[in-house]
Amino acid sequence: MAGLSTKSIHGHNHKDCYGAHIPPIYTSVVYEYIDYELKEAQFIDRGNVLRYGREENPTTRALEHVIAKLEETEDALAFNSGMSAISTLFLWKLEPNTKIVVPMELYSTTFVLLNKLALKLNVRVEKVHPSAKAIAEAVDSSTSMVFLEVMTNPTNKVIDLEHLAQSIDTDKIVLVVDNTFTTPVLVKPTKYKAKFVLHSMTKYIGGHNDAIGGAIASSSKDAITLWDWRRTLGGILQPFEAYLILRGIKTLELRFEKHSNNAKAIADFLAEHSKIEEVMYPGLRENPYHSLAKKLFEKQLFGGVVSFKIKGSYQDAVNFVRRLRLIKRCPSLGGTESMIVIPIKAGSMHIEPENRVKLGITENLLRLAVGLENVEDLIEDISQALNF
Repeated sequence: MAGLSTKSIHGHNHKDCYGAHIPPIYTSVVYEYIDYELKEAQFIDRGNVLRYGREENPTTRALEHVIAKLEETEDALAFNSGMSAISTLFLWKLEPNTKIVVPMELYSTTFVLLNKLALKLNVRVEKVHPSAKAIAEAVDSSTSMVFLEVMTNPTNKVIDLEHLAQSIDTDKIVLVVDNTFTTPVLVKPTKYKAKFVLHSMTKYIGGHNDAIGGAIASSSKDAITLWDWRRTLGGILQPFEAYLILRGIKTLELRFEKHSNNAKAIADFLAEHSKIEEVMYPGLRENPYHSLAKKLFEKQLFGGVVSFKIKGSYQDAVNFVRRLRLIKRCPSLGGTESMIVIPIKAGSMHIEPENRVKLGITENLLRLAVGLENVEDLIEDISQALNF
């Protein structure tokens, strides 16, 4: 079996009539109709002939082949954003008068979507502590789906997928795992009975802060139905973005190792700093999720996001961020540049205040998405910004 980097580089399955080994950007919207009975048709995939850009695109399809190989699934579909992928899956799979169980700590736009769909579809959303035990205990006969992130955003809690897979009936309940934070470099959720593996490819998969995209990896059978939903809703990833993400994905393993090593060095530095109250990073031995992360993650890497609390108030956190010179003050993660946010004003703003308290998402919490810069320069920037 080929290694992850080999799959990233060679897994696109593209055959070019001119012999180009890089999948081109196919911008054509329409393709010539051919005899549907011909077996030698130039593009037959998922039972469909290539005919219209809202349905299929060769550049996008090449990327989907790579995603499927990395997640060790039969197929994958690419969407024009992570939220497009999530919303398409929810519209297909959430059944009226059923329940979806989710951790109370998720990317909060997912919560916004779930709250709206709950009203439209009469689906009950049960939010529980982000642990396998709490999730399993919340599952009952009315549950149709469990949706979770392997490592939570922003406090980096790790959910024990192995324990969860042993605790719920995945034949009856759709287990959806968002692998954006951890990537297939660390975790293959299908090993733990996940039916769908989801990515915001805007983050580590693309890796350069220049393309928005989402993906869902699944079985071939499920991909056919999901393709029809994507075709109808119009959420296919466009060819230029697919090309950029295909280019970025080739270095996923190398980049993720650098992100993780940089993050570990910064977490070690912050853990010893007198002006830091707490560091949330599972790579630290004293972190409560360290042992679980070592068991679950396939490499001794712990991701590229370090969250930490400054001693002081919200204004102290704001002042620290303003003093940073190299690290950028902007949302997202997984790109080449290091970026920092105050979660209560960013990705966690739609989590209920009482749940933020339970989760430790406080006003002085910051989330640092560590980039690929020289780690000494990043530590120097953090050090001077803490000099107040």
